Amino acid sequence: MHAAAGFAAHATIDHASHIRQAPARLAAAWRDPAARFLPVREAQCMIRDGGAARLSADELGQRLPALEEAIFLGLEAGAPRFAIRIGAQEEPPVPGHFSGLRELLGLVPEQDAALLAYARAMVNWHRQHRHCTACGAPTRATEGGFVLGCSAEACGQRSFPRLDPAIIVLVHHAGRCLLGRQASWPAGRFSTIAGFVEPGEALEDAVRREVAEETNIRLAQCHYMGSQPWPFPASLMIGFHAAAASSDILLNDGELAEARWFSRQELATGRVLLPPPASIAWRLIEAWFDAAPGPATAGRLRDVASPWTAGASPGRA
Repeated sequence: MHAAAGFAAHATIDHASHIRQAPARLAAAWRDPAARFLPVREAQCMIRDGGAARLSADELGQRLPALEEAIFLGLEAGAPRFAIRIGAQEEPPVPGHFSGLRELLGLVPEQDAALLAYARAMVNWHRQHRHCTACGAPTRATEGGFVLGCSAEACGQRSFPRLDPAIIVLVHHAGRCLLGRQASWPAGRFSTIAGFVEPGEALEDAVRREVAEETNIRLAQCHYMGSQPWPFPASLMIGFHAAAASSDILLNDGELAEARWFSRQELATGRVLLPPPASIAWRLIEAWFDAAPGPATAGRLRDVASPWTAGASPGRA
């Protein structure tokens, strides 16, 4: 099994850090007629016409905030993109609707989902860091919203966006893959093993620990496959394939309600509900399933399996 780095990434935006670090260039991007603004309301993003709502300054009118209150996301096809925060009770500025990202998985283009996840993650970081973590004074945004500095001159603390790394792994053994089900999921829903990386831990060690804690399976080797931002609230899912050195399952920590080995033929029946195709969990299963030699399966996973319609939970998709 070979690595396929970045196979779950769909971002099409240039972060253009050179612009946000130059006030004059940032101001010019803000005034650019091609600039578009992505509204975020609490944990929800604005959708219209089946995709991310990219609003012009004219459409926002008086609801366009000051540059200092917006977040410069970068350039999309050369045009500036900004995230803006909408009040919790505010209606959409133009026809459209607000929706949570979970409900949007598989319903909007993957590049739009990536852009919305990016905008939501940055707005969420701003909302959670209104005050300095060192002295408690209010923070002020600089560098296009990517730096939150303490307003107290005596402090000078600066904060930057942070991610929580989490591993996610498709374990395979003797032509079968290991999938688990959380207690809150309906019967028949299964996904890959996942968990957060702990301090002082290498990614490969986190893979081995999480699999052992949740299923008691020992691993022989693991290979990096790709990654995906997962903003629930601010994770980066780092995907692996791993070969198992044992096969007896024991639910050690009680995090899973059930864990089972599945053959390709079982997944091909469509009776097992798998994660949404936009998720890295699906991509990990798909890469394993589609790599089967010979006519042992009924075709590509996308042609035969049944994905969840929505509602994937953090760290599991």
